[in-house]
Amino acid sequence: MAIRDIRLFGDPVLNTAAAEVTVFDAALERLVADMLETMDHAGGVGLAANQIGLARRIFVFDCQGMRGHIVNPVWEPLGDKMQTGVEGCLSVPDVRGEVTRHRTVVARGQDCYGRPLTLRGTGLLARCIQHEADHLDGVMFMRRMAPERRKEAMAAIRAADWS
Repeated sequence: MAIRDIRLFGDPVLNTAAAEVTVFDAALERLVADMLETMDHAGGVGLAANQIGLARRIFVFDCQGMRGHIVNPVWEPLGDKMQTGVEGCLSVPDVRGEVTRHRTVVARGQDCYGRPLTLRGTGLLARCIQHEADHLDGVMFMRRMAPERRKEAMAAIRAADWS
């Protein structure tokens, strides 16, 4: 396993829609292990492949007692309840903001062996699924914020040492 470099806001790969994974092999297993180790090292609850520079539809997660990954995820809301909460992102250090998302979702995809996988999430896990799936579509969480909050977040990014 290896800790990978996390790409920061401004890197074009973060605005790129990821390609579907079609090969399920030992390299994909290693990628999942690397992504989990990278996420743990950075202190995150989720990490999408494009955050480490790979435009492939896979993300890992560790929240609410559930740890794993999902390849080629497609999600849908369950019910119409929404939740508003503060989000951050490993690709945007020290910038956080309120985002409204579906309260409960179900994601379907595959595991790293190509087997079908269904993941149901409520609360933080639902937020994580939506946030990481957005990454795979090239969407950063700031785009989900209210316009005034987005302006504040962008100002914080411009002022950041890493920017």
